[in-house]
Amino acid sequence: MSLLVVGSVALDSVETPFGARDNALGGSATYFSAAASLLTEVGVVGVIGDDFPIEELAFLRDRRVRLEGLEKVSGRTFRWKGKYGFDLNSAQTLDTQLNVFETFDPKLDEWARKADRIFLGNIDPELQLRVLDQVQNPKLVAADTMNFWISGKRAKLLELLKRVDVLLVNDGEARQLSGEANVLKAARAIAKMGPKYVVVKRGEYGALLLHGAETFHAPAFPLADVLDPTGAGDTFAGGFLGLLDRLNTTDVGALKQALVMGSTLASFTVEQFSMDRLRELSMVEVMARFGSFRALTHFDDLDAIS
Repeated sequence: MSLLVVGSVALDSVETPFGARDNALGGSATYFSAAASLLTEVGVVGVIGDDFPIEELAFLRDRRVRLEGLEKVSGRTFRWKGKYGFDLNSAQTLDTQLNVFETFDPKLDEWARKADRIFLGNIDPELQLRVLDQVQNPKLVAADTMNFWISGKRAKLLELLKRVDVLLVNDGEARQLSGEANVLKAARAIAKMGPKYVVVKRGEYGALLLHGAETFHAPAFPLADVLDPTGAGDTFAGGFLGLLDRLNTTDVGALKQALVMGSTLASFTVEQFSMDRLRELSMVEVMARFGSFRALTHFDDLDAIS
């Protein structure tokens, strides 16, 4: 099994009510691969500038993440600056500098072209389509998007949706894309656009999976201390697709397990800033919390009530 992620490797400056961090490791491909590499073999395709502190990726190399597809070019690395209030479900973007990411042109090597499963991170849908033109018969293609592309490149995004198996979006993006206020109605409308599976990430309210007539909801793991929600959605995607790749199936049982695994890994990310928690995370810790999810959501049937 093998899993490819195409997305951003970035430097983030983040402020929350509980602290701040400047020029911390971030980006969709980074969070995704940090999570998925605990479960399966992962390769990264992205771009960084010559100012990027490459030693920050040492922990990914230690997990045998394939970084051959990470291109280094002259210029400054993609940077994002954001601020969260006490409502940690949404960030206020203070500054975005695309820098070398503005001219990013994904090029896949032989391993990447033959990957079993593909995750197209939150990048221009034209680039996502360009990646799909290079891959060879993947078993599963998943994609993320955002409000900027939904409003600015809707036609290309709709073209992309016809070629992906899974779309992962947050609830605001689902509503914007579908025109439906209700999240379940939004997921159903998106499914008619092409994806077989629609996953709606709902932050502290968990995640919803829609597959045909089947729906499944996983709660967010209850935490007393949440410091930084940056990257939680991409960590969720890494756990979701990483487990599907490890299990090598998309049957209903595996999809439900994958949704819970995504929520499990995302719950670790938010406990500290940037990659601090993910760097040292072990599968022993992951499986213990995964087991706690079962206890959290299990209940017995009622006896017959007359």
